[in-house]
Amino acid sequence: MNDLLELMVDQEASDLHLQVNQAPTLRISGSMVHVEGPPLTASDTKALMQAITSDAMQEQLKTRGGADFGFAFMDRARFRVSVMKAKGNYGMVLRTIPKDLFGLRQIGLPDHVKELLTRPRGLILVTGPTGSGKSTTLASMVNWINENRDGHIITIEDPIEYFHEHKNCIITQREVGNDTPSFSEALRGALRQDPDVILVGEMRDLETIEAAVSAAETGHLVFGTLHTTGAARTVDRIVDAFPDSTKDQIRTQLASSVVAVISQVLLKKKGGGRIAAFEIMVTTTSVAALIRENKTYRITSEIQTGSQYGMIGLDAHLSSLVNRGLVEPNDALEKSQSPVELKQKFREANISFTDI
Repeated sequence: MNDLLELMVDQEASDLHLQVNQAPTLRISGSMVHVEGPPLTASDTKALMQAITSDAMQEQLKTRGGADFGFAFMDRARFRVSVMKAKGNYGMVLRTIPKDLFGLRQIGLPDHVKELLTRPRGLILVTGPTGSGKSTTLASMVNWINENRDGHIITIEDPIEYFHEHKNCIITQREVGNDTPSFSEALRGALRQDPDVILVGEMRDLETIEAAVSAAETGHLVFGTLHTTGAARTVDRIVDAFPDSTKDQIRTQLASSVVAVISQVLLKKKGGGRIAAFEIMVTTTSVAALIRENKTYRITSEIQTGSQYGMIGLDAHLSSLVNRGLVEPNDALEKSQSPVELKQKFREANISFTDI
């Protein structure tokens, strides 16, 4: 296991996949690369799993069929580990957690996002599919607040990924499973712990969503994540979690509490590595009205015309990355919300792509 972890660090791989009947496989710059050697057997994956999985997590694996935890490899790297049962055998996926916290510019966020991070209250949602870099974006935002504001930051995570030190702020990091039984329980407790900023690692159930919205309404800056793409879908996803009888009420609450929705995707970067593309919606009076009146389908056009408020559409950002020579046109089209329109932009700009 140590050899594989060394290889992961040396090759700057984002992920390591360990499955029966397959050689260990690294994801490097978005592409899967097999490690030379024979396929893993069932006893191999079991031994590799036991090498880094605590007794408590192995017990959870037996009872639930899966377990997630953070793991430190000496002082070289930290990993988020997901262990699962598949066809009766053990499998694992390890994701590298970068040791260094990135600045907002380093991850590609525009400077005006800093203004959002100075707000005294409200809900900022960071959304995107699994593996799109949401944790890195949230860690960068928390670090900026930690360096530029004072107060108490509470993070609720499963598992804790980035470790934050006390800087200008006091920072409390709680891990679901070890420090608290659930996101919703920790969120209720957080309101009694004099917080200024609360990060909710995942808004995965109605109880957690309700508690997060309530905290944002009562004078706290709350960060949350959802596995959605685009601001309109994010609002709809939250509203759909509620019973029909309370949907109008939650729309009103969201209209007044959501500060911004930052939706992101991760692409292969030319020359190696990965790069994020963002859609940023900032809640203006007109956006709030669309949320309240259940007209979220019009949010995209508000984003397209809202650059003076710091908004940017995903396709506009993808187009910018292509124009700056940072990503391939076809990779941008794969992540586009409106690929037909983006193709037309490329044609008008004489940018070549493979039309499938």
